[in-house]
Amino acid sequence: MTDLTGKHAVVTGGGSGIGAAIAEALAAAGARVTVADLDGDAAASVADRIRGEVWQVDLSKPAARDDLELSADILVNNAGVQTVSPVEEFDPARWRFIVDLMLVAPFQLTRAVLPGMYERGWGRILNVSSVHGLRASAYKSAYVAAKHGLEGLSKVVALEGGEHGVTSNCVCPGYVRTPLVEKQIADQAAVHGIDEAEVVEQVMLTETAIKRLVEPDEVAELVAWVAGPAAGYVNGASLTMDGGWTAR
Repeated sequence: MTDLTGKHAVVTGGGSGIGAAIAEALAAAGARVTVADLDGDAAASVADRIRGEVWQVDLSKPAARDDLELSADILVNNAGVQTVSPVEEFDPARWRFIVDLMLVAPFQLTRAVLPGMYERGWGRILNVSSVHGLRASAYKSAYVAAKHGLEGLSKVVALEGGEHGVTSNCVCPGYVRTPLVEKQIADQAAVHGIDEAEVVEQVMLTETAIKRLVEPDEVAELVAWVAGPAAGYVNGASLTMDGGWTAR
């Protein structure tokens, strides 16, 4: 089993969904976990369960964190949102918001933790990407652009950090059973002109060989393994958990 005793992990978007599952998995492996989330109550609820710490933070305003100081052995960049819209109708302010939250903020957080990791000679940067970091889908231009950018950032950090004992990797799940995905169903039905009941089968699972959604705990277990000592040579990777989507 992964042993993270003595390590400090920061998990963004840790108040719910994938982030909460990751926080719980890292804590179960022995790490001290800081749950970072815009929703302080949600973060506190998770932190209470795992005896962790709370960091209530709005990561969508990156200008406030250009000089951020942050110490962690494990950084999990997970916070994210989704908007489904054709490009020509996409609100530019919303587009910038998504990229700030899902690409600029991970850069700033990574930039902040690397000096300490380099000094200690050990660190793990874990970026919760998506199959949409490797493939595109219509009506998700901001999300796809941000995740593709996160993949590139992760690989650069992998090249720079490797000699210092720091690895950087992306975990790329397909559609995960979370509130974020559930909220997409109505939007997907509208843009595709189908019933909500048809969205999961005809849109979300059409490319996968395994016809079900990914569970948050499955993603969390993979993240916990990559964070551990057994994955010390896994670096610059995009680890898919997409039911075979990207095998096509």
